[in-house]
Amino acid sequence: MAFRERLEQAIARNQSLLCIGLDPDPERFPEGVTRDARGIVAFNRAIVAATSDLVCAYKPNLAFYLAHGAAGIEALAETRQLVPPEIPVILDAKLSDIASTSAAYAQAVFEALGFDAVTVHPYLGSEALEPFFAYADRGVFVLVRTSNPGAVELQDAPVGEAGDPLYLWLADRVREWNERYGNLGIVAGATYPVDLALIRQRCPDLPILAPGVGAQGGDLEEAVRAGISEGNGPLLVTVSRAILYASRGSDFAQAARDVARRLRDRIERVRAEMQEQATGR
Repeated sequence: MAFRERLEQAIARNQSLLCIGLDPDPERFPEGVTRDARGIVAFNRAIVAATSDLVCAYKPNLAFYLAHGAAGIEALAETRQLVPPEIPVILDAKLSDIASTSAAYAQAVFEALGFDAVTVHPYLGSEALEPFFAYADRGVFVLVRTSNPGAVELQDAPVGEAGDPLYLWLADRVREWNERYGNLGIVAGATYPVDLALIRQRCPDLPILAPGVGAQGGDLEEAVRAGISEGNGPLLVTVSRAILYASRGSDFAQAARDVARRLRDRIERVRAEMQEQATGR
């Protein structure tokens, strides 16, 4: 089953656009969880068990596992296996290199580790990303508008004959690439809702992964209104720290569930309001 189909099924099954980032920071682990690679697995196991009926996807960030060396990579592989098979898992790694290196990256992510999707950066052009695109049953989310404050330094630069900001020019390229491959999506930060809305207008049918709600300050309702498509492009609202570290006590998993449920429900309320407005009821 293709990534897009699995994602849409998870959205419908759990009535959720919430994607939880599994970004383990041992310094913030609750009491009783060891601050090492084994603790990462134990922590992630509890979070997944508490939230898997509330999400459309999970998104581990590679850096938090690489920080622990070989044991961290083992913890990442174990984390991948903790997630129920009906829930897609996206590796947030922002990969890309010359084509031969990208082919090795793609093999590692999709075959060795078994992830359903990955984030990549487009700086080397489509030729460097084609080894990822070639995995037709997996998803590839291309960085277009990142959520960090410094994004404007490069991503607002005018390019092309129309002088569009780089992030919109990139959105057009991703849409064009997807016409050939059919398995692409976009990363567009929830911290820039106006830009997110412009990207959605250009790419109504593409999945958008929207990080930045929660600790980074992105407004949930604004992001959902900006990212919901009049076409059929899914939106994945990514939240990590606000859910993972809702409590440092023994109730951390339940606290994470409570926050995840509130966020899921808030997103669903906005979706319902938008649907009512669209149908004129």
